[in-house]
Amino acid sequence: MTYRLGLTGSIGMGKSTTAQMFRDCGVPVWDADAAVHRLYQGAAVGPVGTLCPDAVQDGAIDRAVLKDWIARDPAALGKLEAVVHPLVAADRAEFIASAHAPFVVLDIPLLFETGADVDGVLVVTAPADMQRARVLERPGMDAAQFERILARQMPDAEKRARADFVIETLDMDSTRAAVQDIVGKLGGGANA
Repeated sequence: MTYRLGLTGSIGMGKSTTAQMFRDCGVPVWDADAAVHRLYQGAAVGPVGTLCPDAVQDGAIDRAVLKDWIARDPAALGKLEAVVHPLVAADRAEFIASAHAPFVVLDIPLLFETGADVDGVLVVTAPADMQRARVLERPGMDAAQFERILARQMPDAEKRARADFVIETLDMDSTRAAVQDIVGKLGGGANA
């Protein structure tokens, strides 16, 4: 049985960088955001298009149109999640079944919020000032948007309290060492 390690953390805490470090160790990593991106170009087009026909552009889902729809219709997000979440869960199950590894990392930004089924949880964290600086460096991001995103996420302290593993992502070397330690504990990747 493959051990499923859920990787999560609030925006700007270092999930993507940490996930890449697991890949570098040979551990298979599934990325929820990438799965949604794939689905919006394939299996989700029909069902999402039924909910919001304007979102279908050139045979794929236009996320900007979805964002506008969600902003206008308070019920839209719930409808969208009801269609997309089962497709994402099926994509994740297919990944796990085909991984053939002692453990996999499931990069799920809203792991606690969505109640994803995992065997253990790794939370990445950083001081609030570092988090804010990282997020505000992103193209198109402003303080108001950052605060809105943060408000929808479970507080960092609560995530850390519920985690099996916590990595403070202050610098690349200490983060990489912590990843390698977890890889060693859970049965290693190809390059551990």
